[in-house]
Amino acid sequence: METFDTSLDLVSLASAPELIREYFPILMFLGVAVALSVVMIAIGFLRGPRRPYPEKNAPYECGFEPFSDARIKFDVRFYLVAILFIIFDLEVAFLFPWAITLSEQGMTGFWSMMVFLGVLTVGFIYEWKKGALEWE
Repeated sequence: METFDTSLDLVSLASAPELIREYFPILMFLGVAVALSVVMIAIGFLRGPRRPYPEKNAPYECGFEPFSDARIKFDVRFYLVAILFIIFDLEVAFLFPWAITLSEQGMTGFWSMMVFLGVLTVGFIYEWKKGALEWE
């Protein structure tokens, strides 16, 4: 049967001031950043002009007056193009760290990335053939 010592660990209590001393610059930085942010927002709120007029309060849409209700349905192609952009943007995001560490990875890392790029290329060709990139 094991017995557990429930007394306080004196070593951890002795190192607590050292831990606080190590993290103090970070805590100071966060405190100054929060205080400065609050002060700047308060100054802008208190000193900023408040002179609304009908044109200022009107909805704004791409440089001209809104021509219909804001709750209209969008064509699904908008979403499709956004998803395709995200997919191929992530491909580029994976290429940078791979290229930097390629010499350390060897041939296994090289061929695994070639498989990854191949799958994305097949997906791109599929989308192209399906006409997902065509805009009417």
